Amino acid sequence: MQAILSKGITWFWSQRFQPSVTMSWRDYFVRVVPTALGTALDINLSNASLVFISVTFATMCKSASPIFLLIFAFAFRLESPSIKLLGIMMIISIGILLTVAKETEFEIWGFIFVMLAAVMSGFRWSMTQILLQKEAYGLKNPLTLMSYVAPVMTVATALLSLLMDPWYEFKTNNYFNNSWHVIRSCLLMLMGGTLAFFMVLTEYILVSVTSAVTVTIAGVVKEAVTILVAVFYFHDQFTWLKGVGLFTIMVGVSLFNWYKYLKLQKGHSNEVDMGDTAGDIAGSLKSNINARYVILEEVDEQEDGT
Repeated sequence: MQAILSKGITWFWSQRFQPSVTMSWRDYFVRVVPTALGTALDINLSNASLVFISVTFATMCKSASPIFLLIFAFAFRLESPSIKLLGIMMIISIGILLTVAKETEFEIWGFIFVMLAAVMSGFRWSMTQILLQKEAYGLKNPLTLMSYVAPVMTVATALLSLLMDPWYEFKTNNYFNNSWHVIRSCLLMLMGGTLAFFMVLTEYILVSVTSAVTVTIAGVVKEAVTILVAVFYFHDQFTWLKGVGLFTIMVGVSLFNWYKYLKLQKGHSNEVDMGDTAGDIAGSLKSNINARYVILEEVDEQEDGT
């Protein structure tokens, strides 16, 4: 659905969504394809884990995504390492360990799948930030990026589905065993695909103006809502230890958001202080609004040029 909508919109308004720079095949296979494969693995491994473990347990484990995202952000030089960030990572890690402790329905394969999905989530959001924020790739528009990533992701998801899903049970499945069930299932998939399109597009827009780390850690709040829905609707087991773990994770998320807010305020104040004239200050403020996060690799290139 994402591939159809993004390709359709960018084709219909081709002049508006034309990439500013023509991407080389090398950049396409080195940057875009790994991002799409990481996205497909993230989604499919998360879904596969639900065969073995509950929605609540899977969501709590998936809350580890910010930790892996920070590791990839450090590796790709999207974030500079600091003691405060490492401390926040430890708090979130402790929260995740508390949610896993004494899990009565623990299944090793489900745990492995969901943790691999968390690793892939960290990788794909770091790559997404690079593609959206680096001028050289010409994919600064979120919808344009989606039109590049979604088709590859669709093919990868289809191949994974053929390998992992029990297609021999398709005709006997309760969702497709008669015409009414087929229509209802297709409508549900259409609605879900449309919602996913707008959700991912919103996340891309946020990454383009902030950072992948900020979006992912803030997204842990979404995980908390998912857990509450699973507990009240699916009646998943929720113990006091899981509650403490979830609260610890929320504390870590809150600390990270506060850390980012202080860092942003400090950068804003420094830029204003450095302005010698009113025109310099105005330009500084405009630059701060348009690009609050700068890829460290580009800073090094600018310093080498000078």
